[in-house]
Amino acid sequence: MAATGPPAAGPPAAGPPAAGPPAPAPAASAPRRPSGRTGAGGEFLTNHFGVVSILVVFLALFVFFSVRADAFLTPDNLVNVLRQIAPTVIVAMAMTFVITTGAIDLSVGSIVGLTAAVLAIMARTGNPLLALVVTLAIGAGIGLVNGALTAYGRLPSFIVTLAALTAVRGVALLITQGYSTPITSTALLPLGQGTLLGLYTPTWIAIAAIAGCWYVFTQTRFGRYVVALGSNAESLRRSGVNVRRVQMWALAMSGLFAAVAGVATATRLASGSSNSGTGFELEVITAVVLGGTSLMGGRGSIIGSAIGAMTLGVISNGLVLLHVDVYWVPITQGIILVIAIILNSRLFSSVFGRRT
Repeated sequence: MAATGPPAAGPPAAGPPAAGPPAPAPAASAPRRPSGRTGAGGEFLTNHFGVVSILVVFLALFVFFSVRADAFLTPDNLVNVLRQIAPTVIVAMAMTFVITTGAIDLSVGSIVGLTAAVLAIMARTGNPLLALVVTLAIGAGIGLVNGALTAYGRLPSFIVTLAALTAVRGVALLITQGYSTPITSTALLPLGQGTLLGLYTPTWIAIAAIAGCWYVFTQTRFGRYVVALGSNAESLRRSGVNVRRVQMWALAMSGLFAAVAGVATATRLASGSSNSGTGFELEVITAVVLGGTSLMGGRGSIIGSAIGAMTLGVISNGLVLLHVDVYWVPITQGIILVIAIILNSRLFSSVFGRRT
């Protein structure tokens, strides 16, 4: 058998390709930089989305009622709307601080009723200044007790202020026996019925409350502590801040502002009634939430709360001018508010979701 030889040599293996000229490196593209206008506008919208969204709702409702109700845009009606919504605006300013800390105050409506009754009763002494000071002190004192029990007693603010809502209203009914007390003091009535530059005194008080609270909330250390307390209380505590004191003074502020609203309400009506402010706390909380303040704390807006309160006033006044049955007014108002809050929440989440 013949031996087989080695296999025939095949074609040589291909070597590495000849080195050609190096390919040119792709030019480094400069980072895309948004225009100044777009960047600034997007940053503003992101930081103030809650205010912008409720402002859009407010303007839409304002235009709607202006077209549908002939009397809506009259100067007398607009001045009256500002006067009626002033107590809500005043208390909403303080409630913004409270809710931003992560707490809530359900007693403001009862404080309005009690302070309105106390002012009317004290006015009978013939010393209007004493009546005013005692009334404001009572409101601040109730708020201080709420704050102490919440902050130092470590009780939920919901439970504390809910108990105060019932107890304070009971005291108001007790001292008045359910009757209204007329106010005839010429020194007190201008607080609710006086005018300056075409606007009523309660409106000017509300404007002062907006300006003062905006400054404190955005420009002072206390305002920064309020926001930090609602977003991360433990970090704030570890930085050396007395978080309990911040919480207590926020609720004390709420009681004081509710007393101011009680004075404005009583002097506007020239009567102090223990039934004043019934359901008022829900209106105030709605205004604050509509304005972009988070019920979970850590985010709030003074301007947004003011616009939210004015939105409530526009809805209520516009429906009355459209001759909607009085029983349908709160129903329609509630539906509109629920829709606005849902849209506000979803759009806010969408904007910040894209940002992160």
